[in-house]
Amino acid sequence: MDAIPPAAAPTDPSADPRERLEVRLLALIEAARWHGTDLDRDELRLPAGGVVAPAVLVEWVRGAGLWARAARFTWKHLIATQASGPVVLLLEDGSAALMVRADPARNVVWLKNPASAFDDGGVAVDELRLAQLWKGDVILLRPERGANEDNAPFTLGWVARIVWREKKTLRDICIASIVLSVLAILPPLLVMVVVDKVVTYQSGSTLLMLTLILIAASIYETYLGFARRELILVVATRMDARIGLHIFRRLLGLSIDYFERNQTGAILFKLGQFTKIREFLTGKLLATILDLVTLAVLVPFLFWLNAPLTWLTIAAGVMIAIVIVACLPRVRRTFTQWMRAEVEKSNVMVESVAGIRTVKSLALEPQQRELWDQRQAKAALWQQELGRASNVPSTLVTPFEGFMNRGVLLVGAYLALHGNAASLGSLVAFMMLSGRVAAPLVGLARLTEEYEYARAAVGVVAEVLNNRPEVVNPGAGVRPRLEGALRFHEVDFAYPGSSAKALQKISFEIPAGTTLGLVGRSGSGKSTITRLLQGINREYEGQIKLDGTDLREINLAYLRRSFGVVLQDNFLFRGTVRENIIAGRPGLTLNDAIRAARLAGAEEFIERMPLGYETWIEEGSPNLSGGQRQRLAIARALIHDPRILILDEATSALDPESEALVNANIRRIAHGRTMIIVSHRLSSLVECDQILVLDQGKVMDIGPHSVLVDRCPVYRQLWLQQNRHMMETGRGPQPAALVARNEG
Repeated sequence: MDAIPPAAAPTDPSADPRERLEVRLLALIEAARWHGTDLDRDELRLPAGGVVAPAVLVEWVRGAGLWARAARFTWKHLIATQASGPVVLLLEDGSAALMVRADPARNVVWLKNPASAFDDGGVAVDELRLAQLWKGDVILLRPERGANEDNAPFTLGWVARIVWREKKTLRDICIASIVLSVLAILPPLLVMVVVDKVVTYQSGSTLLMLTLILIAASIYETYLGFARRELILVVATRMDARIGLHIFRRLLGLSIDYFERNQTGAILFKLGQFTKIREFLTGKLLATILDLVTLAVLVPFLFWLNAPLTWLTIAAGVMIAIVIVACLPRVRRTFTQWMRAEVEKSNVMVESVAGIRTVKSLALEPQQRELWDQRQAKAALWQQELGRASNVPSTLVTPFEGFMNRGVLLVGAYLALHGNAASLGSLVAFMMLSGRVAAPLVGLARLTEEYEYARAAVGVVAEVLNNRPEVVNPGAGVRPRLEGALRFHEVDFAYPGSSAKALQKISFEIPAGTTLGLVGRSGSGKSTITRLLQGINREYEGQIKLDGTDLREINLAYLRRSFGVVLQDNFLFRGTVRENIIAGRPGLTLNDAIRAARLAGAEEFIERMPLGYETWIEEGSPNLSGGQRQRLAIARALIHDPRILILDEATSALDPESEALVNANIRRIAHGRTMIIVSHRLSSLVECDQILVLDQGKVMDIGPHSVLVDRCPVYRQLWLQQNRHMMETGRGPQPAALVARNEG
């Protein structure tokens, strides 16, 4: 038999674990490539410590649009596997091998080294030899079949499918409920025997035996009740985690355009209604299902005890259901109005907190309080109306609930007086069990009301999650090596809902390594061009090419990782300076953060901080100046050495000294990469290789600063407006000298 391939052979314990991890990753990359998908290493988030669990690898594969699952196989499972592609075997030493086929007739599997070509058939390995290095861990992957649950619309049916995945645990809960229901019959049955036999015939031995049976049944019932509650808790926790992860994943998958068109408060409030769905599924619905199990066991026994009283109990339950269903339309309408009022109230709260600096600086507290009072009053009125709408059915069903609990006793006593009851003991037993039947009947009737609340909550959450995701298939698109050559050809673009075009027939071309400045009056389309380049808006006409590849054919995640973007107002996360710099690459080290900070000109002020790179930045970064925030943002953009860097008004909010420092660093940063600088300050663009002049979404001219001043009227007018004071004093602008002084 052939030798085991190198990647599947036992390795030296002293071998570098990183090398074995690389083999494991290569195995997944090759298996995905067999299915026509390229895995991007930059999308893999390696945890601290370097220990990569199978779940992390599975999530990496799923992020590329493939179906993947980690499993544990025995040799019997492995030899019987009829996979549509290679199976990744996770070896004990931390590496991996690819099983390309199984041969049950010879009782061997064919393993392949991930580093070899796919036409290499691999070598045959039997069970004994494979057991030396493999304990059963595998990763299965294949293309998705149809719409998976991650892409399916968010509905109550979708949530129900998530619940159904816990069918084994739910089965155990139902079995426990059936046993508990059977045990619930035992005490009333014993009471009936005591009343009819023990008391009548004065039998102490019978009483002792019944007491022992009752004690044993009570202990068993207590244990089963505890076990059932534990299982329900497990189901609720798993559902909460799965649905919570799905909601956040879908939320991050929405386009930036959606967040720009919708208020943050509304989005957060709508997603918060998920708790109502969870409470319904793991609370009222599950409890009602278990109650139905109880009814299925108890009702036949009640008919055996007393059929007329059982029919009366069921009739009262039906009347409760009729009352609730009749009142539902009003409850539904009121609930919708209350939900809208709560959304408006939430918007005020979130906007006030997010803009607290503006509120404080402009003394807007009275206006915000007045607005909050109005929204709070409106929400309170609809909440009161909702309470009244719900109170009506609650009031109407009270007599029927009272009849089920007390009226049945009176009817039973009447039947006993007229000799229509089997015995006094059976009447007492019926009353003991009727309470257990009445509660499920009432709960079943009220389930329709709870369902309406849950259905409305699903609709509210779906208003967010069912919007079209930014990318339907995350793994789609090519991943070319980008150098930075950029070409726009006849590009037209209009924002959704706007009839006016933001860009009209935009055409220009720049080679890789060029520094391009974008200038123009407000609304001329400068930031729109950068948005199109980042794939934020993709519904444009014409062609945009990077190094000859159409922009829309490039994988979106790969495209954005190829860019470094610095905005006018950059958000810094709550955490350390180091964590903020390597935010997009958590696997990088402190040395990587220092290198990026040095390139961005941020190293000097970071080292003066109390804890250096471990200095904590609070929300809103109050302990940093505007220039420091911008330089940290530039360092964060440079951490992965992007081929294209976009500075969108990155220096417009800085003081002259900070702006000069940033501009001085820009010349160093631009070396070897394409840079696109959007700025209103033309003095910061004079050294750009090319300057694109825009006006009302059209290209007016493109060229170096010296050429544009002479031949482009729009550029010349902007230049004179910004430098008129320099001309009047007889001194021309000298941006190069200004930067040179600040560099020192």
